[in-house]
Amino acid sequence: MTEIILKDIFKSYDQTEVIHGVNLKVESGKFLVLVGPSGCGKSTLLRIIAGLERITSGEILIDGNEVSNIPASERGLAMVFQSYALYPHMSVFKNMAFALENLKMDKKIIEEKVNSAAKLLQIEDYLQRKPKALSGGQRQRVAIGRAIVRDPKAFLFDEPLSNLDAELRVTMRKELSSLHEKIGGTMIYVTHDQVEAMTLADQIVVLNNGYVAQAGAPLNLYNNPSDIFVAGFIGSPKMNFIKITADENAGSFNLCSDSFNLKSGHKNLKHNSIYTLGIRPEHIEVTNKEDSDLIVNVDFSEQLGSETYFYCNSKDINQLIVHHTGQYKINKGDELYLRFKRDSLHLFSEDGMSVTNN
Repeated sequence: MTEIILKDIFKSYDQTEVIHGVNLKVESGKFLVLVGPSGCGKSTLLRIIAGLERITSGEILIDGNEVSNIPASERGLAMVFQSYALYPHMSVFKNMAFALENLKMDKKIIEEKVNSAAKLLQIEDYLQRKPKALSGGQRQRVAIGRAIVRDPKAFLFDEPLSNLDAELRVTMRKELSSLHEKIGGTMIYVTHDQVEAMTLADQIVVLNNGYVAQAGAPLNLYNNPSDIFVAGFIGSPKMNFIKITADENAGSFNLCSDSFNLKSGHKNLKHNSIYTLGIRPEHIEVTNKEDSDLIVNVDFSEQLGSETYFYCNSKDINQLIVHHTGQYKINKGDELYLRFKRDSLHLFSEDGMSVTNN
């Protein structure tokens, strides 16, 4: 297994800097996901690791060896692309065997490696087919199999599931997770889909405009976002954000808006200063009028059977998303009485950084 370290990586195209001093450690055998919106630099960073893009400055270490000036073909990494990149005129077997044949490997060893990978990916019955005779999911398995047979130091995935339909993406996520457990290799995976990131990763790295916004275990990022960008990006539906004012009263603070007034246990606030209150949809409870913090009107609801989402508004909140477990009969324009879970509130300063309660 392989450890990959990036030290102070910068990347510029002419005068435009797209990667700004990224430092990153991918521990041996871990599944690391690079996630962020379009244009944040995640695919560029993956291509830098692969050797398909040259860095402007910094160091890339693979198992302690500096490889910044070593070509992609000599880094021992295998990349799986969004487009599959299969040879249409070759059979599945030939596609998977092609790189090994170029290395002049013994035919018997090639056959053993291809058959072993095909069995692992459950594509043994398709080895003599051409790519055009395969479904999208089967083509993606072939692309992954082509990487597996090379016994790479690490696997690099560039949005490999984005061309698949929603149901197949769920299936392939499970298969990729299972594959990682079976082969135990170091994997770096790029996606803009934070659900993929949460379900696949040992570690998530959230990128924003070429910077690392936050890195850590999925639930740590979910529960303890470092800033308002990460808080809004990780989680589906996204976190609700409400502008509030901190009002100090006898040594404690109230969080005030035109719609509610909450007593807060936060200590690191400034009197009469503006903050953003963050609260996730599942941390808002439907309650009775006497126990409520906030009264809202329902714009519409999504009744999904096992769960319901309410999209609501109040006089100073344009939209508030509320998650309710199970079914709930309600009509547009109805009032809901809501209560915020006090231990699940997040506060962000005007510069967008999380306000800790230490």
